[in-house]
Amino acid sequence: MTVKAYGAHAADQALVSMDITRRAPGAHDVQIDIAFCGVCHSDLHTVRSEWAGTVFPCVPGHEIVGRVSALGGHVSGFKVGDLVGVGCLVDSCQHCEECDAGLENYCDNMTGTYNFPTADAPGHTLGGYAEQIVVHERYVLRVSHPEQQLAAVAPLLCAGITTYSPLRHWNVGPGKKVGIVGIGGLGHMGIKLARAMGAHVVAFTTSESKRQDAEALGAHEVVVSKDAAAMAKHASSLDLIINTVAAPHDLDAFVTLLKRDGTMTLVGVPAEPHPSPAVFNLIGKRRAIAGSMIGGIPETQEMLDFCAQHGIVADIEMIRAEDINAAYERMLKGDVKYRFVIDSATLAA
Repeated sequence: MTVKAYGAHAADQALVSMDITRRAPGAHDVQIDIAFCGVCHSDLHTVRSEWAGTVFPCVPGHEIVGRVSALGGHVSGFKVGDLVGVGCLVDSCQHCEECDAGLENYCDNMTGTYNFPTADAPGHTLGGYAEQIVVHERYVLRVSHPEQQLAAVAPLLCAGITTYSPLRHWNVGPGKKVGIVGIGGLGHMGIKLARAMGAHVVAFTTSESKRQDAEALGAHEVVVSKDAAAMAKHASSLDLIINTVAAPHDLDAFVTLLKRDGTMTLVGVPAEPHPSPAVFNLIGKRRAIAGSMIGGIPETQEMLDFCAQHGIVADIEMIRAEDINAAYERMLKGDVKYRFVIDSATLAA
């Protein structure tokens, strides 16, 4: 089936309207009419070839929500009309240790929602800046939020799970003190989720102007990271730091805020490496620097259900499809609170 989409034909070209082909649903496939798609910084990195390996045409988008419009004959867990979502992966090997553990995101043969090899034309996956997508049922998620919140649910499929997964992995809850570095698309979700889990939340920002916003999102304390005295007050006090910043910066300033056995988890991916951290800051209190990448399908479903239960959605700004290039430029300047979401109905305009 031919559907409307927005994508780029080359790294140095703007995104434009294009026609793409979606496969007919196979026995285990779910066809989804996309209602909204969030805009992630990863989309920009990929479409502009800032990360190696972009293939064109490139249709980004991995924060997808919509309705089931058709089903393969062997699909039993969904019905036409269901509200569903698709996140950052649409396939994996389904039989390795990671897949068996519900950690498909760490499968060596994981297929991302866009820019990954596939049997479908044109030979690589095309993402959610489109009217429709067809996905194996294993990678489709149920949305139980009220339908009027559907657009604001879309960013949960990446920004939400990217921060939820490390919070769960490092057992965040009452009695834990959690730092969130960066108050953007990822960071604003980290604050909301850590607060809902019962943690004491400390938000770190380079901008005093974001203090009030961070408090409104649920932070108990806000620290301007350029203020050495304010940073020093939090030395050796945090159980976990989730660092969402996608630009190279001094990690030592945050490592020293960890308690003994504390961990800083990196979830932002800069185009260039961070400066190497000082080893003594790690060994002196058995601290760790770790990484975390999205989440597996069971955990992503758990996250969506948790957010529905606690009334959590992303803070979004809705845009028309033709405004995506301007949105990318604004995203580079940090000029969005906190996630752009494409209204897919505008693709056909």
